[in-house]
Amino acid sequence: MTTPHKKLVLGTAFLASVVLVAGLTGCNKPAAPVAAPPPAGFTPKQMADGLFAVMSSDRAVYTKNVVARLQNDEKVIKASEHWKDEKALPLPAQMFRMGAEAVAEKNPGFTYGLLSLWPINKQNTPKTDAEKTGLKFVSDSGGKTNYYAEETLGGKKYFTAVYADVAVSKACVSCHNGHKDSPRTDFKLEDVMGGVVIRLPL
Repeated sequence: MTTPHKKLVLGTAFLASVVLVAGLTGCNKPAAPVAAPPPAGFTPKQMADGLFAVMSSDRAVYTKNVVARLQNDEKVIKASEHWKDEKALPLPAQMFRMGAEAVAEKNPGFTYGLLSLWPINKQNTPKTDAEKTGLKFVSDSGGKTNYYAEETLGGKKYFTAVYADVAVSKACVSCHNGHKDSPRTDFKLEDVMGGVVIRLPL
């Protein structure tokens, strides 16, 4: 017959084993939920690089698959600075500028444009120090390095990125070298002709 002392010892041992198992399995306290890390945002540089990837790809496709093919290869229609009057294709630079103007009308919070140290159209001349320095930098690097800077305009701070605009087809070269208003007429394929300037507010 079990004595009261033995019953107490057995009961205590059983209770201790329950507490131990509960502690090991976490039954006594729900596990605290682990918060997921907040999603990483884009840096100004990453945003500018992403925008440029889209812009440059669209422009290259238009230049090679539309202008170069229809004007130079198949001779179906020419590209002209006066495309409306001559019922021709817009030049790649004009198409790019029209896109920039359409985006600006939507006021997305950033601006972009195609500028050059040797512009055919004087409105594409660099104006700010960052634009001038950036265009010279990407030209001197042969288009291999981008330029990034911060600048203050009108009391507001901006992140400004400059990417080389490289002559990707003969249509680009022949247009610039043969234009009466071009300040430079010795461009070759793969030469840096200017730069895409993207400006983001900080």
